[in-house]
Amino acid sequence: MQTTRRGMMTAAGAAAAVAAAAPKAFAQWTPSERYPDPYVRDLDPSFAKYRLGLASVERIATGMRWCEGPVYFGDARCLLWSDIPNNRIMRWDEETGRVSVYRKPSHNANGNTRDRQGRLVTCEHDTRRVTRTEYDGGITVLADKFDGKPLNSPNDIVVKSDDSVWFTDPPFGILGNYEGHVATPELPTNVYRLDKSGQLTVATGDVNRPNGLAFSPDESKLYVVEAAANPRVIVVFDVTDNGTRLANKRPFINAEPGGTPDGFRVDTDGNLWCGWGMGNAQQDGVKVFDSTGKPIGFIALPERSANVCFGGPKRNRLFMAASHSVYALYVNTQGVKGA
Repeated sequence: MQTTRRGMMTAAGAAAAVAAAAPKAFAQWTPSERYPDPYVRDLDPSFAKYRLGLASVERIATGMRWCEGPVYFGDARCLLWSDIPNNRIMRWDEETGRVSVYRKPSHNANGNTRDRQGRLVTCEHDTRRVTRTEYDGGITVLADKFDGKPLNSPNDIVVKSDDSVWFTDPPFGILGNYEGHVATPELPTNVYRLDKSGQLTVATGDVNRPNGLAFSPDESKLYVVEAAANPRVIVVFDVTDNGTRLANKRPFINAEPGGTPDGFRVDTDGNLWCGWGMGNAQQDGVKVFDSTGKPIGFIALPERSANVCFGGPKRNRLFMAASHSVYALYVNTQGVKGA
């Protein structure tokens, strides 16, 4: 593919059914044949408006080692995502359901997004860089060093409406040889901003091992997962200085033990749809928080979800990259543009 410009019973009964079936369900994926889907749960009455009674969780691909970084391409009607240990980026075609390899080697690619011109932008662990895939398939290196030192292992990435590229740089890809290669970090774990001119600056150095990140719908706030905290926490910053800097760091969501947020995306109402789980199988899936940080919904999966994105022609389909598989669910909201 070349990137071009062209362009889920009652609530109580459902929860009980899922709980009763949990040991079997979490051992093997069994899609629900019932509407509404019991795997989509209200944690607060406010979540009801975001559920579709005639939509259910679907597994659209499986057989990967560790899925990350989903990104939807409306012009090609496809989803791309990273299979980090297998050193490849995968592709799922929406019209046919066909799964194929989009790029191998991917340099242990992790986070992906599109820039405002529709091009694929990727974080690569092994090469410790951020790249852009041009319309003709060529690769442009956007960032691989700061102050003359190599980046750690760029992890997740978003593009703001002013075309600036924001990414996190924890050391996870250089801590072993499974998702990259062993190397010694030479820089702090910063959140970076790359402007249109190519100038790379530190947006904040005040996040210990930053992971997933996303802007609020109006781009006045940036949410970042602080992965070194135990349990993990999602912090929030105010975006200041004409959208170029971060200030006033504060905790936004404190993950309880067993909940491990990784990557997330934001809908047009400001809700955070977060990849969740790993510490406790009953928490594996996607957890949804409103704009005040209140947990309002949960999508149970048989695997921990690392990251999500919105897609489909109307940006109302949630794609969930889980450990070995990718799942999808139509929802009654839309992802913000550029997410």
